[in-house]
Amino acid sequence: MRIAFLSDIHGNATALEAVLRDVHIQQVDRICFLGDLCFRGPEPKRVLDIVRSLDADVIKGNADEWLVRGIHPGEVPESSLEIMNQERDWSLQRLNEADLNYLKNLPTELVLEEGLDSIVHAFHATPTSLFDVVLADDTSKIEETIMQRDDADLYVYGHIHHPYIRSMHGKNVVNTGSVGMPFDGHPLASYLIADIEEGRHRLHLNRVPYNREHVVEIYKQGGYPNIETMGRVIFYGVRP
Repeated sequence: MRIAFLSDIHGNATALEAVLRDVHIQQVDRICFLGDLCFRGPEPKRVLDIVRSLDADVIKGNADEWLVRGIHPGEVPESSLEIMNQERDWSLQRLNEADLNYLKNLPTELVLEEGLDSIVHAFHATPTSLFDVVLADDTSKIEETIMQRDDADLYVYGHIHHPYIRSMHGKNVVNTGSVGMPFDGHPLASYLIADIEEGRHRLHLNRVPYNREHVVEIYKQGGYPNIETMGRVIFYGVRP
């Protein structure tokens, strides 16, 4: 089975469409979205409509939770709280009650095993948190928080916007990177394809170009708050 894992679209419909075109070319059997669908991008509603139109598995990320219930103090740097609340208000004006109910009721993890001879455990940040940050070089934290399900063969997550693959204890841990907002200095959209067959799996981190100038123009046309910061993120693939 060939599975595409997409995470952290962040309202960037242009990047999502480019990735989905690539996914179609790759002839995948299943698509899984690992959260952070709408918030901080210029087209939250269009992204949500695209995701919901697909026959895909979808789970919740921290940014989806923020849209539903707000951003709590301590969840972001204090210096960012005001502007991020302005961005949230802007996004909420473009979503309706049904959209928010959909985000609210999303599950928080996926276990893929039916039709496979391997077990894949997928989630946004960790199996027990939408917010915890686990980086590629933090071996002990990966062991403690990512590899919680002992019977899994492959662990897949998003959240940190930095794609990587690590082999540990005879298993693989993969971060998909971000479709709509990479932070690793490589601004092309990032997603994962996993080929799983006969107890083996092959992992491909794919980078897909898209029209970043168009995305920044949509931000501007929509009167998005924090446009200078978000423009730098889109153009250069850096953290805001």
